[in-house]
Amino acid sequence: MEIVSGNLRLQTQLEKAGLSRKEALVYCALYDLGGAYPSKIAKHCSLNRSTVYALLERLAIKGLVTELEKKKKIFYQLERPEKLVRYAKGRMRMAREGVEQAQRLIPELEGLFTLTPNKPKVIFYEGREGVMQVYDDHVAGKQKYEMYGFSQIENLMQFLPKEFLRDYVREKAKNGVTAKGILPMTQFGIDYGKTVYNHVDKKIWPQVRFIEKEKFTFSAELTIYDRNRISLVNFDEKGLIGVIIEDPTIHGMMKLLFDLAWNGAQDKSKSKDV
Repeated sequence: MEIVSGNLRLQTQLEKAGLSRKEALVYCALYDLGGAYPSKIAKHCSLNRSTVYALLERLAIKGLVTELEKKKKIFYQLERPEKLVRYAKGRMRMAREGVEQAQRLIPELEGLFTLTPNKPKVIFYEGREGVMQVYDDHVAGKQKYEMYGFSQIENLMQFLPKEFLRDYVREKAKNGVTAKGILPMTQFGIDYGKTVYNHVDKKIWPQVRFIEKEKFTFSAELTIYDRNRISLVNFDEKGLIGVIIEDPTIHGMMKLLFDLAWNGAQDKSKSKDV
């Protein structure tokens, strides 16, 4: 059963600020009660007392609640709202430091990845957040190249959040990444460039060819990218997965297969007959 506070809007905002759902619930309880003993908070939140003690301890460590002794028992009350802002800023600072540390590790990690040069490297991702990392990898190289792909484009548009997709296209434009795509013949596919890439230079708009939509029945995408990588994504919610394979031989073979398909696909990007 999902537990929520009577002040749902406040709880939602607290979760966006970085608190867990139950931490936000306890915070809201203290807000509603104006301070309370753990037993009363537990009753107010419909949580067991041991869970509430643990949550209060976590909130105290974060500097969001204060412990007071009343009648030889520990009483809890909220700290000033400014402490919540300070906590959120601290999380932002730690995130920045984490990114900087990860960037410093890249040379060492890339060295480890090249220890077995003759063995293809395969990375498997699962779930929505995992699959989005596949698309991050398409533009992670910060270099100019041409991308090739087979895509069930309407499923892709439904899957990727609009803001993420917009940033993805901007990164492609920034790095000078051009693309060729083979899509099912639909009006959505024909309008793909001008509806998805309309905020970047036309030089980055993908070249598109089509196959009959009745023959393009799979909910997936294959992308050949960078100098030696391919990605496979299954958009089926029951089996949402992504795979990246890094290998120059496989990359070259898939590029050859794409070229064969490209030459046989229909060049009807200006057609309205779908």
